[in-house]
Amino acid sequence: MNVALDILVSDGIGEVKVLAIGQRLGVSRSSFYWYFKSRQHLLSTLLDHWQASNTAALVAQTTLPAATITEAVCNVFRCFVNPRLFNNALDFAIRDWARRSGKVRKVLDRSDQARLDALAAMFERYGYEEIEALTRARILYFMQIGYNVAELNETLSDRLKLLPQYLLGFTGVAASQEEIKAFTAYAIAVDNGDSSRLERRYRRPIRDQSNDE
Repeated sequence: MNVALDILVSDGIGEVKVLAIGQRLGVSRSSFYWYFKSRQHLLSTLLDHWQASNTAALVAQTTLPAATITEAVCNVFRCFVNPRLFNNALDFAIRDWARRSGKVRKVLDRSDQARLDALAAMFERYGYEEIEALTRARILYFMQIGYNVAELNETLSDRLKLLPQYLLGFTGVAASQEEIKAFTAYAIAVDNGDSSRLERRYRRPIRDQSNDE
């Protein structure tokens, strides 16, 4: 399945074929059928994996404890800087696949709606009225999807400089310096390949972490 995922991301769904997978693994075509009943079975498994990883991760981030809405949004932002949480390339590949398949389009639409519902519920928990919560959820989500599609050639440092204004724009609330510093530290750790040690700490609200210092 990992080989199939690599092919899906690098070459598109049209190249996810039993023969191609066998060649990459250096095994016979018949070996494939020990693991999957058919190519369609494999494709269904890929879709399930995407939902259980990307969509589930984003929804889970919206429910993490946070003292403020700006910290809650920072929790969501972690998805988009940490490929261990959310695979942007795989999301692109699924969206491209959906352009060729009505069935996949329906799965994608349901997944997008689940993500938006989770984001809207997150805003509502911090006192936003239903219509404003939905609007802010859509702005945050669709901006992020478009941001990733644009593949902007910017450094992490340049992106982080805009973090306070992004948070203000998405929430209407100025983030605290503690929140900015905490997310900046997380993003830099991810960039340096050292995010795992931060995950447990940043699963608690920033205010609760003050005793750790």
